[in-house]
Amino acid sequence: MSFSKSKSGLCLGDFAKVIDNKKVALYILKNSGGSELTVTNFGAKIVTLLVPDREGKLVDIVLGLPNMADYRNAKEPYFGGICGRTANRIAHGEFVLEGKKYSLAQNNGANSLHGGVKGFNAVVWEVLEKSDKHIKMYYLSPDGEEGYPGNLEVWLTYSFTDKNELMIDYSAKTDKTTIVNLTNHSFFNLSGEGDANIGDHLLQLNADYYLPTDEGAIPLGHLESVKNTPFDFTKLRSIGERIDEDNEQLKIGRGYDHCFVLNKASENEYSYVGYCQSPKTGIRMDMFTSEPGVQIYTGNWLDGSYVAKAGHRYPARSAVCFEMQHYPDAINQKDFPSIILRPNETFESKTAYKFTT
Repeated sequence: MSFSKSKSGLCLGDFAKVIDNKKVALYILKNSGGSELTVTNFGAKIVTLLVPDREGKLVDIVLGLPNMADYRNAKEPYFGGICGRTANRIAHGEFVLEGKKYSLAQNNGANSLHGGVKGFNAVVWEVLEKSDKHIKMYYLSPDGEEGYPGNLEVWLTYSFTDKNELMIDYSAKTDKTTIVNLTNHSFFNLSGEGDANIGDHLLQLNADYYLPTDEGAIPLGHLESVKNTPFDFTKLRSIGERIDEDNEQLKIGRGYDHCFVLNKASENEYSYVGYCQSPKTGIRMDMFTSEPGVQIYTGNWLDGSYVAKAGHRYPARSAVCFEMQHYPDAINQKDFPSIILRPNETFESKTAYKFTT
């Protein structure tokens, strides 16, 4: 067993396991500037992401856990993972496709969340390629897995450039009509994981509308203007500025946990999302995606009840997620962009996070 460590101090041996008869490991990506990204093929999870602050000091800006045992038993199962087959929620865990009704696990109240009980965040991905700058993984989701139809092949590539850009590329094919909506669920704190609150983070979004939800976080089916609401990030302001206002939507999610509709010339246009910045470290994250929406979740359900990386605890709102995706419950909402994938079609999606100071 290797006892070498990443720059963040993680022991590679603590991630070298066999799960579902497949080998799991921690993989290190690095660039010429000394920044480092670590990824495990269990759930295709981003474990650490070290980028320089305004003083040139490397800061780990994603929440995570120190070993594979903790990841397998995690109270928060989505840290840095890929959510699929369908990210976010499906109302009542049910949908109809080509005249047939499908039932999924109800693992979030009455709804199905992030692919079910054992979504793509909890399976072992096959590593196809690995270099200092990229890692390419593959997963075959068999017909019927978690209730979904079709054998779905998924390819995922993380790339980490010399310009401190994290790029995520997805593609998928199926042999039977199915639904697909993939995202990465990294929890960011640009002041450093372990910092207590992201309320001071500044945020600007290229989104004039968001999706209001019912009490189960299922979209009501219409777009709502962010103007004159706490959801207006069209101009730069702090995340915490209006998060505790007397607003029904904020009460439902205990903060932000909503899909913002990105301003796009066309549905699949690869375009600018906006940026987030920490005033403490100066680290700025510019975001780009081909997806029509971004779910912003301010870690409202974190509770600090367990020890994570570097001995840190993660209380409520100690991170913010930017999950690039199609809209929640899209299969049940006729006016939302489609998440249906048919044989002889290829699902493709691209997201990037660029870090500067």
